[in-house]
Amino acid sequence: MRFTTRPELVGTFGMVASTHWLVSAAGMAVLEEGGNAFDAAAAAGLLMHVVEPHLNGLGGDTPIIGFDAKSGTPWVLCGQGPAPAAATSAAFTDLGLDVIPGTGHLAAVVPGSFGAWMSMLERHGTLPLERITRFAIGYARDGYPLIPDAVAAIESVSDLFSDHWTSSAEVYLGSDRHVAAGARFRNPQLADTLERIVAEATRGGGTREAVIARARDVFYRGFVAERIDAFMRQPVRDVTGKDHAGLLTADDLARWEPTWEAPTTVEFAGVTVAKTGPWGQGPVLLQQLAMLAHQDIGDPGSAQMVHTVAETAKLAFADREAFYGDPDFVDVPLNDLLSDSYARERAALVTSHASSKLRPGSPGGRHPRLSPEIFRERAQGGAGTGEPTVRSMGTVRGDTCHLDVVDRWGNVVAATPSGGWLQSSPVVPGLGFSLPTRAQMFWLESGLPNSIAPGKRPRTTLSPGMLLRDGAPFLAFGTPGGDQQDQWTVPFLLNLLVHKMNLQEAIDAATWHSTHMPSSFFPRSFTPLGLVAEASLGADVLTDLRARGHELVVGAPWTLGRISAAGFREDGMLVAAANARGMQGYAAGR
Repeated sequence: MRFTTRPELVGTFGMVASTHWLVSAAGMAVLEEGGNAFDAAAAAGLLMHVVEPHLNGLGGDTPIIGFDAKSGTPWVLCGQGPAPAAATSAAFTDLGLDVIPGTGHLAAVVPGSFGAWMSMLERHGTLPLERITRFAIGYARDGYPLIPDAVAAIESVSDLFSDHWTSSAEVYLGSDRHVAAGARFRNPQLADTLERIVAEATRGGGTREAVIARARDVFYRGFVAERIDAFMRQPVRDVTGKDHAGLLTADDLARWEPTWEAPTTVEFAGVTVAKTGPWGQGPVLLQQLAMLAHQDIGDPGSAQMVHTVAETAKLAFADREAFYGDPDFVDVPLNDLLSDSYARERAALVTSHASSKLRPGSPGGRHPRLSPEIFRERAQGGAGTGEPTVRSMGTVRGDTCHLDVVDRWGNVVAATPSGGWLQSSPVVPGLGFSLPTRAQMFWLESGLPNSIAPGKRPRTTLSPGMLLRDGAPFLAFGTPGGDQQDQWTVPFLLNLLVHKMNLQEAIDAATWHSTHMPSSFFPRSFTPLGLVAEASLGADVLTDLRARGHELVVGAPWTLGRISAAGFREDGMLVAAANARGMQGYAAGR
């Protein structure tokens, strides 16, 4: 048995794993009082919006994968809001822009997180709304310890807050413009917002479901939407160095509802792997696994394994750039992309040496099309950051949040909240939260799968996952990390399913990711042949990887990935594990 940073939790009652210890504790408290996995996930998710404001927020985005034990059916709930009705390519090019700024009002899409949590609660939960929201309201009102990365994010944009985003300064900067890691931090505006939503929703009485539906209406058709609309009309500074008003309106919020969809799946190593549709990058994990089924992956943590996984990732992510988009607007050849014949064809391109090319394929005979803007170099401006960032090894990388819940009845939830980052969008005055800037993922060039269009979902990186065995749920899993989400989970799954590590061993194992593929976020940078790897892979492995042609960046151990997972063993016992990386993720259960 390998040494692990903490035990794999095993029990019979319930499990919660997430990227923040308070979130896991809140989710477990809901299970203890008789709530199910959906109740626990909603309470935990709403609290996550409070305690990790640099990584997600109440005005952000949340895709969810769930399994309802009563119906025996897995589902995907899309909490990714679409582009505003006014968001045409011309709306940006008329302003002299050739890409959508990563910060400020122009990148705002409909905030989907709150609608997703409420829709899940209405359909699958059991507890009343006030029991679900009490943790988020309590910590926003009474305070919580601000983690160091949140402090770093606030300090990085403190001048912007003071000079331009004064509503953010009001929330995040004290009178002395100083915030301290570990100090008690309060957001009374956010507490007021949530309390008012609950009060207005419960005022009309009725069933639990009716109250929750009204809460959704209060957000998307009531005072929240009205304040968002008013703020969007006020120009604010963005990464271009200029002030721009927004395109999002109250009508955009009023028209939107989260959608329920079937998951996209492939079979691998005796289990069904479930992901979102191609409006997210989830199928890119499925493509990688389909290709790896036809390759020699080598021993755990070996140069053969790292090289094969990295080269396979390059192929899958190239297809992501060429073919993925909102299937309500684009004919994505998903069946061809996930077919075994295509996987074999693509896997054959992996050789013993690293490829320097971006090589999308031709699934079903489709001709790939990439934007020339991918290859254009851009400098990042100083007016905020277009994506959430965690500093590591002198660089910045994308990050967000994740949580997993399983209960004693067999219900399962995996959710990846993100967006509404404090450093990317100013706080809506009086509401205490920021808006999502996910429109930056669109291309302004027409004719691409991810070209911008009114009402279209951006092709997001958010990617919760689920494993099923013989139709029953086996594991909920996921990680923060932007474009790295569906890279870090590949060695995790290989270690778990192929190399038969336990859950905690698979999470703790040394990991890596390629930077060869274009970033989904402004300014769309990428490093051909780039490979970032933890030093704990070992000197011999790292030397071998360099010899194979990888441009290696070696980071300290425990710096890449923040995977968490919760699920069931074959004997029916519940299991969970969380990541020591980042020093804040935790699993709880019994």
